Amino acid sequence: MKLPEEGVLLRIFIGERDTYQGKPLYEQIVHKAKELDLAGATVTRGIMGFGASSRVQTAKLLRLSEDLPLVIEVVDSEKYINRLLPFLDEVVEEGLITREKVRIFKYGYRRRGNKVTE
Repeated sequence: MKLPEEGVLLRIFIGERDTYQGKPLYEQIVHKAKELDLAGATVTRGIMGFGASSRVQTAKLLRLSEDLPLVIEVVDSEKYINRLLPFLDEVVEEGLITREKVRIFKYGYRRRGNKVTE
C-alpha cells in the first residue's frame, strides 16, 4: 500500500475497562479502523497515567486488573483518518483524542513464501 508522504497521526487515549456494546472499546476501534480500510492501528498499554478524573492508574505486581491507560495510534492520510472520526465521536465517552500532521517515511510489508508478514 502506498501512503502519501504527508499524513495524520491520530491518538486515542482511553482506559482499559472502557467498553462499547459489551466489548473492549480498544478492540472496537481497531476493528472499525480495519473495516474502514485504514493503513493500520496499534494499541499500547500504559504502566501508569492519569486523565481528566485525576485518578492515577498504575500497574503493580498484585494489581494487574486495574483500569490502565491505553493509547491507540493510527497513521494514514487525512481523508482516511476523517472516516474514523464520526465513530470515535460516538463511542469515546471518556478520554482524549488528538491528531497531528506527520511525515511518513516508510510503510510496507514483506512476503515470505505465501505468508504475509507485517
